[in-house]
Amino acid sequence: MKTFFALAAVLAASSSASVKADVIADWTFQTSASTNNIIGTGRTPGATQSGISADIGFGTASASHVSASTAWSIPSGNGSANSWSANNWAAGDYFQFSISTIGYTGVTLSYDQTGSASGPGAFSLQYSTDGLNFTPSGGNNAIILSTWSPSSHASGFTFNYDLSSVSTLNEAPSAYFRIVDQAPTTGGAINGGTVLTAGTDRIDNFVVNAVADAPEPSCIALLLVGGSALAFSQRRKG
Repeated sequence: MKTFFALAAVLAASSSASVKADVIADWTFQTSASTNNIIGTGRTPGATQSGISADIGFGTASASHVSASTAWSIPSGNGSANSWSANNWAAGDYFQFSISTIGYTGVTLSYDQTGSASGPGAFSLQYSTDGLNFTPSGGNNAIILSTWSPSSHASGFTFNYDLSSVSTLNEAPSAYFRIVDQAPTTGGAINGGTVLTAGTDRIDNFVVNAVADAPEPSCIALLLVGGSALAFSQRRKG
């Protein structure tokens, strides 16, 4: 009987734990895989980037700019040694992060972003499940100008999104998240002036969280029946 109750307790604990969000993917840009993909031979300058693996979990980051002269770099992050930065921004240019949410629902995400005074001053987060048709989530974010410190994280640069109500992102084989430049070429810089060629924007700590699916009721029932049978058998042997 003790075995049965122990099994029931484990099932109850695992069921309640399923409501806790797990980190699916986290890009911190600290590992050699990420940094080499960004600044490796033949990758700077260029209009696009691709194949940047998540530092934690599974996922791939990429980016696209109109300008083939875009320089990509890894300056100081928000509380870390590296972030992901680019210049030559034009409206519609973006950072992109793709993952699979198979086995997960209730997606939330967060990331840190800043830029130089002549970099674009407004971005929007957009999501998609086909990589072609993107939906904006809320309005545009006003970017704050700052030089990040690698030794301390400043929460004022963090943007948080609760996408748990977006059902299409649940159990999706592919989910895409873009941070898209919305600033016009004139009057759209962080300082209110013109976005210049040398103006930069950087991103760090892009984290996607979701809730793992709970065990199917039929599985729980089967385990409980098995546990009950085991407890009965042990009682008879006693």
